[in-house]
Amino acid sequence: MKKLLLLAFISFLSCNSQGKRPLIGKTEYQQKLNASYKDASTSPLKTSDLKNFKGLDFFPIDSSFIVIAELKRTENAPIFEMATTTDRKPLYKEFGILKFTLNRKNHELTIYQSQDDSKDEKYKNYLFLPFTDDTSGNESYGGGRYMDVMTTDIKKDNTILLNFNNTYNPYCAYNDKYSCPLTPKKNHLNIEINAGVKTFKKY
Repeated sequence: MKKLLLLAFISFLSCNSQGKRPLIGKTEYQQKLNASYKDASTSPLKTSDLKNFKGLDFFPIDSSFIVIAELKRTENAPIFEMATTTDRKPLYKEFGILKFTLNRKNHELTIYQSQDDSKDEKYKNYLFLPFTDDTSGNESYGGGRYMDVMTTDIKKDNTILLNFNNTYNPYCAYNDKYSCPLTPKKNHLNIEINAGVKTFKKY
C-alpha cells in the first residue's frame, strides 16, 4: 500500500512539473510579456500562431540602451487625433520632449498622453512613447515599437529612466484586427536600437 502511494505521489509530481514549465525570457519583463502572449485570454496572436508559440524574439539585453532622459513638459498642449492603422482616431496630447544621449549622440523623442487613459483609474499614470529607428522594417517591426512610461517614474528634477530593452511591438505586428497608433515621423531615431522585441516570425 505504501509503495502504491509513493508511486502515485511521484506520478503527481511528474505531471505537475510538466504542467508548470518555467517562463521563457532572460528578464522578468520578457517572462511576463511571453506569458501574456501565450495565454489565449490575453494574447494578440492569431489562433494559428498561438498554437506553436514558444516565445517572442528579443535582442540581447544591453545596458547601454538604458539611459536617463531629461523631460521638458509641453505647456498647454492641444488635444489632437492620432492616426492609426485603421479609421480610428484616438485623442492624445503631447506630454513633453525627452532628450537623452545614446552612443555619444544626442537624441530626442516626443512622449504623449492618451486622453482616454487619463480618465481611467487603472491607466491614468501611463504615458505613450512610440518610436522607429534604423532597425525598423528589418530586425524590428516596420511600424515602430512602443515603450510604457509612468508619470510616477518622473523624478523631481524632471529626469526619467528609459529602458529600450523593455520596448514592445504594437498588437498590429501580430494581428491585423487591431487598431494601433502610428509612430509620428518626428519620433524616428537615426540609430539602430538593438534592444527590445524583434520583428515577429510567424509559425
